[in-house]
Amino acid sequence: MAERIDPATLDLKENLVVINRVSKTVKGGRIARFTAVMVVGDENGHVGYGLGKAAEVPDAIKKAIEDAKKNVIKVSMKGTTIPHEVLGMYCAGRVLLKPAAPGTGVIAGGAVRAVLDMAGIKDIRTKCLRSNNPVNVVKATFEGLRSLRTAEQVAKMRGRSVGDIIRKVQ
Repeated sequence: MAERIDPATLDLKENLVVINRVSKTVKGGRIARFTAVMVVGDENGHVGYGLGKAAEVPDAIKKAIEDAKKNVIKVSMKGTTIPHEVLGMYCAGRVLLKPAAPGTGVIAGGAVRAVLDMAGIKDIRTKCLRSNNPVNVVKATFEGLRSLRTAEQVAKMRGRSVGDIIRKVQ
């Protein structure tokens, strides 16, 4: 497992993905609450997401930010894009992430775009498959980003040189 990243050492920016009003029916009536999904990142390869729930919107956002700072990951990048194509999966959410040539920009929907912008990825093509639930899409995007590996990382894991790894792929 990767080492834990200390969010205090990073200059994190915050981005609200979605706020949702939820209610629970109890004996005395309905209790309304708010859930918030926040993404934090330094736009330089570090990104995290969090989910907060509270009776008031600002409290839910604050809880989501605290949760997001606990879940920061390092994203493997190749220049301004990702090193290879990957499919991130979480529950019914599936997100296809494909590297793109410089100058392409971020071709992504709302929830995926928020994560990729905070991660600092500038050139990528994405497609949400199956579910478009923002919470599941954000989590699927994170699973995809978490599973990315550069050629150097793969070579180190296998105890080989980068040339051996690249030669076998071609």
